[in-house]
Amino acid sequence: MVEYTFPLDNIFAALADPTRRDILQRVREGELSVSDIAEPYDMSLAAISKHLKLLEKARLITKRKQGKERLVSVNVQGLADADEYLQQYKELWEQRLDSLSDYLANN
Repeated sequence: MVEYTFPLDNIFAALADPTRRDILQRVREGELSVSDIAEPYDMSLAAISKHLKLLEKARLITKRKQGKERLVSVNVQGLADADEYLQQYKELWEQRLDSLSDYLANN
C-alpha cells in the first residue's frame, strides 16, 4: 500500500492547485509548448515551470523536446491512477445511496 500511496499523494497535491488544474485542462486538448502554456497567466515563466515540474512528478503530464521547444501533453495514466483510487469511494457512496433510496421507498 505504501508504494501506491506515494504516487497518489503527488497526484492529489498537484491537482489541489487551480493553476495546475487549468494547465491540465488546456493540454488535454492537445500538446502545447511551455511558452503557449505560460501565455495566459500573470506569472513568470519560472513559476509556470515549477507548476509543470509538479505535474510531471505526479505523472499527469509528459514533456518532450522538439528543437528548442519543450512540448507538454497529458499523461492519461496518472489520471487513471487517481480515478482507480476514487472509484472505490464512488462505489461505496452509490451503495449507501441505493440503501437510502430503498429505505425511503419502503417507509
